[in-house]
Amino acid sequence: MKRGKIVVFLLGLMTLCLSCGPEEGPIEIFVSHTAATNGDDQAPLQYGSLEEAVAKAAELKKDRPGAEVVITLAPGEYHLEKTIEIPPSLSKLTIRGTDASKVTITGGRPLQLDWQKYNESIYVAEVSETADFDQFLVDGKPQILARYPNYNEEGGYWQGYAADALSKERVASWENPVGAYFHAMHNGRWGGFHFRVTGVDEDGTPILEGGHQNNRASKPHGEFRMVENVFEELDTAGEWFLDPSNNKLYYWPPANVDMGSARFEVSVLKDLVRAVGTLQSPVKNVTLSGITFKNTQRTFMEDFEPLLRSDWTIYRGAAVFFENTENCTVENSVFTHLGGNVIMASKYNKGLIVTGNHIYDCGASGVSFIGDPSAVRSPSFNYSEFVPVAEMDTVAGPKNEAYPRECLVENNLIHKTGRLEKQTAGVQIAMAMDITVRHNSIYDVPRAGINIGDGTWGGHILEYNDVFNTVLETSDHGSFNSWGRDRFWHPNRAVMDSLTDANPNMWKWDAIHTTIIRNNRFRCDHGWDIDLDDGSSNYHIYNNLLLNNGLKLREGFARVAENNIMVNNSLHPHVWFKNSQDVFRHNIVQKAYQDIRLDGWGKELDHNLFPNEVSMMKSRVYDRDLNSVYGDPLFKDPAHLDFSVLENSPAFKIGFKNFPMDKFGVQKPELKALAKTPEVPNLNEKTKEGAETAPVMTWLRNKLKNVSSKEEQSAYGLNTAEGVIVLSVWEQSPAVLNKGLKAGDVIVQANGKKLKGIRDFFNVVMETKTQEKLDLTVVRNQSEIQLSIRTK
Repeated sequence: MKRGKIVVFLLGLMTLCLSCGPEEGPIEIFVSHTAATNGDDQAPLQYGSLEEAVAKAAELKKDRPGAEVVITLAPGEYHLEKTIEIPPSLSKLTIRGTDASKVTITGGRPLQLDWQKYNESIYVAEVSETADFDQFLVDGKPQILARYPNYNEEGGYWQGYAADALSKERVASWENPVGAYFHAMHNGRWGGFHFRVTGVDEDGTPILEGGHQNNRASKPHGEFRMVENVFEELDTAGEWFLDPSNNKLYYWPPANVDMGSARFEVSVLKDLVRAVGTLQSPVKNVTLSGITFKNTQRTFMEDFEPLLRSDWTIYRGAAVFFENTENCTVENSVFTHLGGNVIMASKYNKGLIVTGNHIYDCGASGVSFIGDPSAVRSPSFNYSEFVPVAEMDTVAGPKNEAYPRECLVENNLIHKTGRLEKQTAGVQIAMAMDITVRHNSIYDVPRAGINIGDGTWGGHILEYNDVFNTVLETSDHGSFNSWGRDRFWHPNRAVMDSLTDANPNMWKWDAIHTTIIRNNRFRCDHGWDIDLDDGSSNYHIYNNLLLNNGLKLREGFARVAENNIMVNNSLHPHVWFKNSQDVFRHNIVQKAYQDIRLDGWGKELDHNLFPNEVSMMKSRVYDRDLNSVYGDPLFKDPAHLDFSVLENSPAFKIGFKNFPMDKFGVQKPELKALAKTPEVPNLNEKTKEGAETAPVMTWLRNKLKNVSSKEEQSAYGLNTAEGVIVLSVWEQSPAVLNKGLKAGDVIVQANGKKLKGIRDFFNVVMETKTQEKLDLTVVRNQSEIQLSIRTK
């Protein structure tokens, strides 16, 4: 036998040609559907599948355990009979395609079907008695499992929803409801639930199993509902239904499908590639490159586990799954038509790189880093749970090594994920440390683009990402979303205050490293651009362009936000601790702060640029922003999303520094050419300097605005078009208690001074901020009355 590299060819049913090689060289395996030869006159060995080629590589590695193995896939579609399993003994394995546009690994199985007419529109065919699938593809395109209401890409929740999806009347119209899937949003739209119908009660109520896919239990939403896998709902072109009891597949083909020549395929695998080792013996140096991965089964009814006290539960599985690995890579590949999670790093993973990939049209999350709860000290697993302090492990940091760290997600295009599961994200991080997410474009997703589920253990860097068109089907979060319900956090705020007063550094036990969010562009039209929710602590947020709904910082500690631009919006400080140590400086905002229930105003809020004097004065009432200024920031070219400021901008007076506007999102040329960019915001003209028609302001949680028209003067019975309208009140506000302000009041004088508008009102508030009472003249029901209200 000639000396040289070991070469393996798979031909048609895969033909393997092989020769021995030197110990120091790599083992190269070439896979092809077409005839090939290595020039050797030896008879080739025969193999029937890609799995067998991987098995042969494992056999060769027994003699050369330290050798690198490279499997190169020639153009073609490789149907897997079973998941490719990569154990530690197959470390140093590369599986690469010549080009992702030409090489596909699929969990689908081709079907040869003898179609017969069932009725004028629907065809029927016999399938195997063992057939079990929930995805059906025709000419490579997924078809729609029979559903109500019918699929509509622009239909919102579930791409079409109806309140009567599972009504008794509709269920009664089905001959056999068993096996139907019921999908419904969480009642607060914090994700979704999925159920299987197992029967019907005597009164016609369907019996359900499931609903375990969300960590904040609620009843299913009453309106945002969809049902599928029901024969009677097969009523439009493109829909299909499998009757497993009679082994029949029904299909209504669109007009452009030729039933005689079309290719039919069904998904039979949940996972395509699994690299799984142990903590003691991790899988190392595995690379997947230049391949399209597609067609896996949906996983929404699999076992889900709670991710600590975040709102999430998750299925610990994915089309490409890494557990207990080191220095693995997924690069330059395409992931589409996958039923569940796409790529997951589970438990111990160090140095995983996910770069240059296109991920789209998939059922759940894009890239997930999910540690093991065993690594968390004194973990709690539900919003209402809390480990008593006397029983709590108070050592800082992780308990063991079973968590992802030092991983990179870079230069990926991720969109239209979460097509079925709504508690999902483009990039999800939980129980992990030092994850870098850089230069990714993430959009058209039902929930957050990037989500961090807890403070354990920080050190993440999110930079140069472009995240927008998010929170399309859910509610109450942002393009970036996080929680920090760690050991210090308690669902009862009074208890939590006492805990953090007794131990001000308690939050450091879990958020041991600072998470950095810098140089990103975020836009969220249905939540906040950046949402740091319950307990999120130890963040440094700078050089970000926020295009619509600003920055929310809810209860937490040590958040520093500086040199950010908040177009048409502002800082949303919510329920801050009195010793939060929060800092907000050198930012450009275009509204007054949108504060709610603050026990304190942080360590430093100053040197910021406001749109007008009124919005700036609000925070000065609380001795903040004493060195801030107001005025037009003079954006350079907002029509083309360039919000850097001109040389004569007042922003430079408060220490603001321009940052690059052309580095957001994916930079890989072929992906950048495909990527969308966010909608250009319409600048709010009312934010300009000196505008007396300032937007609605909040004071002591009551909403105020200027009288700004003769129509309002007439409606409220005023002598002049001046004063401050009380639009709405918070019943627990000190200014409202004891027969104070009411909605509809117009404040015309404060401490004897006539008010033209909110600016005059805040001047009086600042002058009397050491007092606990304020004397007002208000017009109520077109008559003047005198009030003495409390301000504290």
